[in-house]
Amino acid sequence: MASRDLTMGIFFLSQTVLGMLGNSALLCCLIIADFTGIRTKPVDRIVKHLTWANIMVVICKGIPQTMTAFGHTYFLDETTCKLIFYLHRVSRGFSLGSTCLLSVFQAITISPSNSKSAQLKARAPQIIGPSLVLCWSLCLLLNIFLIMTVTDMTDKGNLTEFIHLVYCVGVKGSKHFRAGYVIILASTDVMCLGLMMWTSGSMMFFLLKHKQRVQYIHRSLANKSFHEIKATQSIVTLVSSFVFFNGTSVILALYFSLHFQLTLLANVSVAMNACFPALCPFLLTRNYIRVFKLSSS
Repeated sequence: MASRDLTMGIFFLSQTVLGMLGNSALLCCLIIADFTGIRTKPVDRIVKHLTWANIMVVICKGIPQTMTAFGHTYFLDETTCKLIFYLHRVSRGFSLGSTCLLSVFQAITISPSNSKSAQLKARAPQIIGPSLVLCWSLCLLLNIFLIMTVTDMTDKGNLTEFIHLVYCVGVKGSKHFRAGYVIILASTDVMCLGLMMWTSGSMMFFLLKHKQRVQYIHRSLANKSFHEIKATQSIVTLVSSFVFFNGTSVILALYFSLHFQLTLLANVSVAMNACFPALCPFLLTRNYIRVFKLSSS
């Protein structure tokens, strides 16, 4: 085994284990909160769905990528290939969408009472459920074509044109179909990333204003808003991490594709895309543990 493959295998294995442990811990915190009656925020429903999506991303990409890096080939059949790629794309898309929803709803929650978005505060908890259902539905529908185009490595010899997907292969469709699909996915990604950057900027502006005036308000009011401020800081950090990892992934993908290093491109792209699902729970768990300790004391 080449030293580079061994290094990538160890990296993918560590990333997978870290992601599974972190997301499982966060999910346990949320489940404990439900069973113990600890009061949670409406946006915690989004965090639950985001955690499930992150677990699916880690499983569907981390495990087969690790096995491939350690030298295992032809270990997936056609059905498993279709299922893994479909679930990965769906969960990856929902991770993007739910992070965007989390940012938007938190921005609405902390908006000043005299702002235009303040009237949405009362309706926000009722909108969260339908928004999650819509997000899941769009991700399931937009990626349905993967079931028809992805197959296992044993079918590679029967295909005249195919795309090598490390441990599976993809059947090349028409150029117009591929172009249309890329445009649809790119437009949804750009829209979500744009919303996240805008809402994160709004929340950072609110935090700066809050810091300036908190010294002039009564201490009890400051303590009352403390948990909301901490939650907002966690979400801003979460969104910033998502934008950083995905932006870095795109830049590296362009660089390696121009230098025709396709194997390294696949490894780097998967590694960067999996960084957010692996690190996401650690950006949120600390805030939830603090709330649980204060609630139980």
